[in-house]
Amino acid sequence: MSPFLQRLDASDRAIFARLCLTPTCSGVQRVFWSVITHLGGARASIGLTMAALLLPPVQGHQVWSTLLLLGWSHLAVQLVKRTVGRPRPTEKLALESLVQVPDRFSFPSGHSCAAMAVAVGFASAFPVLALPLLILAMLVGFSRVMLGVHYPGDVLVGQLIALITAYPLLG
Repeated sequence: MSPFLQRLDASDRAIFARLCLTPTCSGVQRVFWSVITHLGGARASIGLTMAALLLPPVQGHQVWSTLLLLGWSHLAVQLVKRTVGRPRPTEKLALESLVQVPDRFSFPSGHSCAAMAVAVGFASAFPVLALPLLILAMLVGFSRVMLGVHYPGDVLVGQLIALITAYPLLG
C-alpha cells in the first residue's frame, strides 16, 4: 500500500475510533441510530420509494428513475466491495457492532449509497425537498460509523457512487 493510502487508512480508522459508539452507550442512542441506519437498507429504500406512489404529486416515472438509480448504484457498490474486499471494523479492530453486519466487506457502504440514491432521485424531482432528503441521507451514512459497521471513508465513497451514478441517469 502506498504511503498516501496508509495515511488515509490511518485517518479513517482514527475518525472511526472517535465516533463509534460502544456497547455500553445509552439505549436511546442505540435505538435512534439503528432506526436511522435501517432507512438505508434494501427494504426501506425500495419500500419507501415504492410507497411514494401513494403521494399525489409523485408520478410513476419519478419512482422508476429513483429505483433505476438505486439499482445501478447498488450494482456499482457490490462490484467495488468484491474487488477491494476491505474488512469491516468489527473484523479488523475486534469490535462489536451495534447492529447486524450484512456481509464481511466494508468498502464502500451500501446503506449510505442507497440512502443517497433515494435522496437524490426524489430531490431531482422535488427540489424543495432536497435539503431535508440530503441531510437524512447523510445521517444514514453517519449512523453506519456510529454503529460500528463502516469507516467514514466507506460512507463517503458509497455516497459518492450514488452521486456519480445519478449524473447520467437524472442529468
